[in-house]
Parts: sequence; C-alpha cells; structure tokens
Amino acid sequence: MKKTFLVLPLALLVSGAVNAATDNPFYAGARLGNSFYDIKDSTNSIKLDDKNLAGGVFAGYQITPWFAGEVGYTNLGSASVTNGAGKFTAQGADLVGKFSYAINDKIDLFGKLGAFYYDWNAKNGATADDNGWAGTAGVGAEYYINNNVSTRVEYQYYKDVGGADIQFAGVSLAYHWGAPVPVVAPEVVYVDQVSVATIEELKLTVPFGFDSTTITAGDASKLAPFEARLNQYPDATITVVGHTDSKGSEAYNMKLSEKRAEGVAQALRTQLNVGSDRVISEGRGELDPIAPNNTAEGRAENRRVDIIVPELNIETVTKVAAE
Repeated sequence: MKKTFLVLPLALLVSGAVNAATDNPFYAGARLGNSFYDIKDSTNSIKLDDKNLAGGVFAGYQITPWFAGEVGYTNLGSASVTNGAGKFTAQGADLVGKFSYAINDKIDLFGKLGAFYYDWNAKNGATADDNGWAGTAGVGAEYYINNNVSTRVEYQYYKDVGGADIQFAGVSLAYHWGAPVPVVAPEVVYVDQVSVATIEELKLTVPFGFDSTTITAGDASKLAPFEARLNQYPDATITVVGHTDSKGSEAYNMKLSEKRAEGVAQALRTQLNVGSDRVISEGRGELDPIAPNNTAEGRAENRRVDIIVPELNIETVTKVAAE
C-alpha cells in the first residue's frame, strides 16, 4: 500500500472538519513521538534498532462529553536490523473510540480502543511485506489550553503489525471547532418586593331591647363570617361597640353600653374560641346615635351593638430578581 493512499483520505477528512460548521464538535490535530518495535520470530534472531521517530495526524468528532470517534494516519517509523540485513517500516490508518474522564475543567484522562489498518514494508534485503488489520489500544491525558486548543501526552500499543508489536509514545496538539464556551451565569441580585392587599371591613349591627344586654340566638347565627375572618387572618381582631338611646342619665347609659358590648364580646370569645386580646369591647353610651331619639323607632335603632372587624392591610414580601 502506498503512503499516498493512506494520507489522501485523512487529508480530505481533516479538510472536511475544518470546513464544518463551528457549532459542530469536530477536532483535528497532529502527534509526534517515538515508536518501539518488537518483532516476534521463532529463533529470536532479529535484533532491531527500535527507537524511531514516529508521528501522524488525526481527526475526531465528540459524540458525547465522554466519548469521541477518531480516525488518523500514523507513520510508525522504521526499524533497522542491527546486523544491517534490512529494515522495516510501518504506517497505517487508525480507527478508534476515545473514552474520556474529566478530572476538572482543564484536564481529561482518556483511553483508546480500536483497529489499525497497516502497511508493513520490508526493505534493504528484509522480506515479508504485509498489510491488514491490527488491534490497538492506548491511554493518555489531555490538557485544554483554552476552549479550542488542547495538548495530549499519550501511549498507544499496536498488536501484531506485520509480525511486530509496536508501541508509540508521544505528544499531540489538537484544535477543536465548535468547542463549547463555558457560560458563566450572571449573578442574580434579589430584592424584596412588597405588595399590600386590602381586606375590607366586616360589620354587623345587632339590635337590643330596652335595657337589655343579651344577644339573641338569631343574631348569634350571623357570626360565621367573623369566625372565618379570624381563622384566615391571625392578625385580625374584632371590636364590639355598645350604644344606647338617650333615656336615662348619660353615666347610666355609658355603663349599659359597656355591659352590652362586653356581653356580646364574651359570647363571641366563647363561640369562636379566641382570647380577649382578639375580641375587644367598648361602650359609647348615647354619644353616637344613628336615628333621632325623640321617637320610639329612632330610640330602638340606637339601642345596638356594632360588631366590627376593621379593614386589614395584608403585606406580602416576595424575592424578585433585580432588573
């Protein structure tokens, strides 16, 4: 097999990788090192000068972060027989899978496993030209200088190339097209966003008979919304305000309004099962009439208790990203 037959396909492959779209993870490179020949013969009579300059080119496609398919051309140099009776040369095409393990964002360890199609030439009196397939495996470490350029230190073993086991050790340099650029997420700054929801006032007016301080069963049944409000909003309170008509002295009416308010407040505390700090009572006597006191109907309207849950402003704080 002629060397040009091996080099031409590799050159075309590398050219294709160069012209590939930059968002594809193609790479290509070259390697240089030494090869070591070990020829197996029945008499063990062939002694070689087995330290030879070797090198080649390669191209690959990064299929996943840990696996790539790789092809290449490798010239494994020539080994001369020490007694001058000829020399051997080996070259060929590599077809391997490359398995990588990232130590960090700069360094990968890798292993290779695949096949080598070789051309074995015997020259200067040596015999037995050959070509065919050989198994190959290797290990190494790869250092990424930046997102596009990496360098390797590697060892590769070729089993039974024309009757010889050949070892290669060297360094390589690779260029990666479409290498992923690390994306550094911008630091997100969060601020407190405060929203206020207004819960409307809840109010019930309970009428009372003359000189009475007792809430009726019918009015007690109307307290369900107040219970729901207290259960839903822990900061909600109820204010019970007692009122009277103008019959009697102002001092007496003040006391009566306070008793009315406290009687309703106590009923609320018992029914709603809440403490005195959430149901507060106060008396206003005859000071806040809602109707004239000079008629029986007006005085009846003024004898009342107002049950009030004041308007609530519920403040909610959420974390949002600052613009």
